Amino acid sequence: MKNFNLNNGLSIPSVGLGTWLIDNDKVSDVVKDAIEIGYRHIDTAQAYENEEGVGIGIRKSNIDRKDLFITSKIKAKYKDYDSAKKSIDESLNRLGLDYIDLMIIHSPQPWNEFRISNNNYYKENKEVWRALEDAYNEGKVKAIGVSNFLIDDIKNILEDCRIKPMVNQILTHIGNTPFELIDFCKENDILVEAYSPIAHGEANRIEEIQKIADKYNKTVAQICLKYILNLDLVVLPKATSTKHLENNLDLDFDIEQDDMDKLKNAKPLDNYGKDDSFPVFKYGK
Repeated sequence: MKNFNLNNGLSIPSVGLGTWLIDNDKVSDVVKDAIEIGYRHIDTAQAYENEEGVGIGIRKSNIDRKDLFITSKIKAKYKDYDSAKKSIDESLNRLGLDYIDLMIIHSPQPWNEFRISNNNYYKENKEVWRALEDAYNEGKVKAIGVSNFLIDDIKNILEDCRIKPMVNQILTHIGNTPFELIDFCKENDILVEAYSPIAHGEANRIEEIQKIADKYNKTVAQICLKYILNLDLVVLPKATSTKHLENNLDLDFDIEQDDMDKLKNAKPLDNYGKDDSFPVFKYGK
């Protein structure tokens, strides 16, 4: 599996397991299975309410902690130094870990204000970032970053931060690839991570992707993941079954440039089905 290097030199696996919407009492077995299959990068969040289960899954595996890369995220509603700092310690306790590899701000705004509020929370995000910087300097986290941040949100942090963001985790998939934001991140040495790379399953109904998948004798999911990797981004697919976990790591194939160009120019996805009401989908298009 290919690794990327963050701007502090830390190595991060290019494919991670997303655990959003996997219940706490089920996620431990999923994480354990994923690690046994070959995953070394696990992504969770305080808001997922499954950090405890993720930690149990890690301990159930036979892989040394140092060989794993674990990410969590500060809740979007925490917009002050004290609550952010406290939440990092609570994540460490729930995960049962001595350190977290990557800790990020989950959103520039609380979810009930995401992309619809006139309040950009610039001052508040700087306070949360300060808590992350302190946790980094204390060795509680090995890397720090943001999620769902637009260019202006990132510029706000860059204005006077002591430590630059290392990651921006954003909604990215065929039919919704924010190239301008991705380019800005790359120019500032911020690695982009793509969540919901299969459009929360809705990519399966895009005919253009299915045609290309048939051409390469691959699944739609595999084409979606390879597309992200070809953009030099980290990809975070969610899966629970052994079959899907294995398929999502089976990416040792090439997509021809003509097909990549078709995928880059794919028609924007019109909706996310039953999940269209989630703020990241409703306002993240």
